[in-house]
Amino acid sequence: MVLRRRGFLALAGAGAVGAAIAWQQALAGADDRARAGDFDPAERSIADLQTLLGGPLTSAALVGAYVGRIARIDATGPGFRSVIALNPDSMAAARILDAERRAGKLRGPLHGIPVLIKDNIATRDPLPTTAGSLALARAFHRADAPLVARLRAAGAVILGKTNLSEWANFRSTRSSSGWSAVGGQTGNAYDVRRNPSGSSSGSGTAAALSLCAAAVGTETDGSILSPAAVNGLVGFKPSLGVVSGVGVVPISPRQDVAGPMARSVADARLLAEAMYERPRRGSAATAAAATAAGTTPRTLRIGLVPAPGNLRVEVAARYRAARDAWRDLGAEVVDAPLPPTLGQAGDPEFTALLYEFKAALDAYLGALAPGMAEASSLAALIDFNRRNADRELPLFGQEIFELAAAKGPLTDQAYLDAVAALRRLVETEGLEPMFRDLRLDALVAPGAGPAALIDPLLGDRRESGGPPLGSAAAIAGYPSITLPMGLAKGMPVGMTVVAPRYAEDALLDIAARFEREAAFRVPPKSLET
Repeated sequence: MVLRRRGFLALAGAGAVGAAIAWQQALAGADDRARAGDFDPAERSIADLQTLLGGPLTSAALVGAYVGRIARIDATGPGFRSVIALNPDSMAAARILDAERRAGKLRGPLHGIPVLIKDNIATRDPLPTTAGSLALARAFHRADAPLVARLRAAGAVILGKTNLSEWANFRSTRSSSGWSAVGGQTGNAYDVRRNPSGSSSGSGTAAALSLCAAAVGTETDGSILSPAAVNGLVGFKPSLGVVSGVGVVPISPRQDVAGPMARSVADARLLAEAMYERPRRGSAATAAAATAAGTTPRTLRIGLVPAPGNLRVEVAARYRAARDAWRDLGAEVVDAPLPPTLGQAGDPEFTALLYEFKAALDAYLGALAPGMAEASSLAALIDFNRRNADRELPLFGQEIFELAAAKGPLTDQAYLDAVAALRRLVETEGLEPMFRDLRLDALVAPGAGPAALIDPLLGDRRESGGPPLGSAAAIAGYPSITLPMGLAKGMPVGMTVVAPRYAEDALLDIAARFEREAAFRVPPKSLET
């Protein structure tokens, strides 16, 4: 029994998440309901879940346990609003995977594991891919984005979609991260009143609250790393092109990347390896073989970016503890001041993104089938928002949309100059000589956090924080990861680690070694009451 698109639309008017929760509970059999009621998935790793799925737990019961948790603390209770829609087909998919397990057929390490997908990534489930906008409320897709198809082929259950900063936070400079017209305002997992950061805000909050085994986000510049950091997670952005961007609502094909957000490096790695489209440098299999043979991994050479003078005292203290942890695991730590050119990239990046957003979004909207969208171009979308200002523009405007709409084609000299400037500032005079001259395996800097209070009147607080390392990695297409550094006044702070292009496996190896040495992650407090 499957709730198809028309039925889902009818129920969505009364609340898509609540309707889907009721549907899942109705579909669950008595045994699955009992097992779900007896099982608490909070803080369970994917490896732990696989052990249980091989014994007393079923994937259907696991889906039920996560749905129950979403009902108690996300849709109601504290009301974090991190899940924008639940997949009505997830219970049926879980039962198919349970049957395959009983028959001895396992698709991979994600077999039967429920994951959440950011709602700017297409899935073939009876869920629209909205980017948080009412203009895409009927955008049902017949095919998965390739990254979702790969996760499904690896055995993952697509549990639902997560809320996001509408249009991936590229609509207004005065936005409140985590707000969308479709999903409302998402709260931070550690304090619902605080900012979850953007734009993969729902994925960050949901993964931190154990509303799924792990989640998928997307990043153009900071939208995986920042919400992961302020929600106490591991957020991993692979190199540009390693994960397919097809089927993702775009900002910039030159910078857009999807990646996992999870409670551990091991869980992030499992999702990433399922999503990869191309081979990487520094094979993890090679490293594992060396470890099995009893050889000692060579000494890591870590470039530590000095903490800026305006960094909060509490964050600076956590960064010093992280520096000591790098040394304790035997790494050779060297000072690595960032070149001043990295701080000059903001204006040319914004110019390039405006041009790219107009071209990419016009192409995306224009390719949708009739009836899927209320607008077929950026100009038409701006008009739709004006006509629906009470729902789409109640808190902030769309001045970024308007700036982008005024740009010309990608052949404009202003665009070509901006891209050339980014290449020079960030790569040839920035990251490339740093890795080469200092002979680094990775660069490390303070990341995002702690989260400020949500401010629906003035939008996100633009405070001075860590160095622009994560932004440089996003612009250059290098892999990056954020790791928890603990809490500052009760709220998580993160550390950014960057490796050379296509060194995904080496970066994840480095991150895993740090995580084993320094278990800095502190889970959010129980939120059942």
